[in-house]
Amino acid sequence: MGTWGSGNFENDTSADHLSEVIDRLVGEVADAMAGDPVELEPDEYRGNTVPCDLELLYVLTRAGYGARRLPAPEVIEGWKDHFIAVWERTIDGLDPSAGFTERRRAVLVRTFDQLAGVAEEAATRD
Repeated sequence: MGTWGSGNFENDTSADHLSEVIDRLVGEVADAMAGDPVELEPDEYRGNTVPCDLELLYVLTRAGYGARRLPAPEVIEGWKDHFIAVWERTIDGLDPSAGFTERRRAVLVRTFDQLAGVAEEAATRD
C-alpha cells in the first residue's frame, strides 16, 4: 500500500493511473472492432489508431505492466482476423506504392501477433 519503490509506477496512484490507461487502450480497440468496419479502413482514423494502441499495449506489457489486463489471446486473434480482412478488402483502392501492401501487412500481423503472445504468456502464468 502507498509506495513500494522509487519507480514511476511503484505507488498506488501511478499504478492506478497506468491501469486506467491500459484499460482505455483495450477499450478503444474493442470498441473499434465492434463498430462499423468502415472505421477500420486504412485511410480512416481507427484504421490507423488501432495498430498504435496495440503497439502501446505491447510496449507496456513487455516492460512488465498490465499483461493481466489484456483480453484473452483468442480475442486478439479475432481482432486480427477482422482488422486484416477489412484492410485487405480496401488497401488496393488507395493505390499504394509498389511493395507497401506486403510490408504494411507484415507489420500489422506482427503487431497483433506480438500482443497475442504477451496475452498468452500472461494467461499461462495465472
